[in-house]
Amino acid sequence: MKKEIFDSYIKRFNEEDPTAFDDYLASDMKMLNGALEFTGIEGMRDHYENKIWPYFREELNVLRFVSDEKHVAIQMWTHFTARVAGETIFGPVVVGDTFDYRGVIMYDLNEDGRFSQIIVSYNSFVSTKVSGEVVNMGMPH
Repeated sequence: MKKEIFDSYIKRFNEEDPTAFDDYLASDMKMLNGALEFTGIEGMRDHYENKIWPYFREELNVLRFVSDEKHVAIQMWTHFTARVAGETIFGPVVVGDTFDYRGVIMYDLNEDGRFSQIIVSYNSFVSTKVSGEVVNMGMPH
């Protein structure tokens, strides 16, 4: 996969455009994200449209990109900012709490160039509360 194509996916993801999943994921995609597993476009859309984007502004930042015809690997920094107070997939939050994930993500591509498998590996996951308290989350989910 060319970097420009991947960058377009990340741009659309950062804009919270769920149709990016329709355009870039295989219908039977499997994703392992910490202890969470998603299957297919519907699983991905459910996770982001119902569990992440209503509660957080999420920004993915690609720090390193490596690819060939069958794989993409990225080093990623993802920054989440809580939009609302309440119970979330990361636990209870107040508006303005932030979470920073740093890690590596491996994407396998099918014959159509769509993501068929995504594996997320955590190096760190840190929460910074509005109060200034910093908490190492380990692997939160």
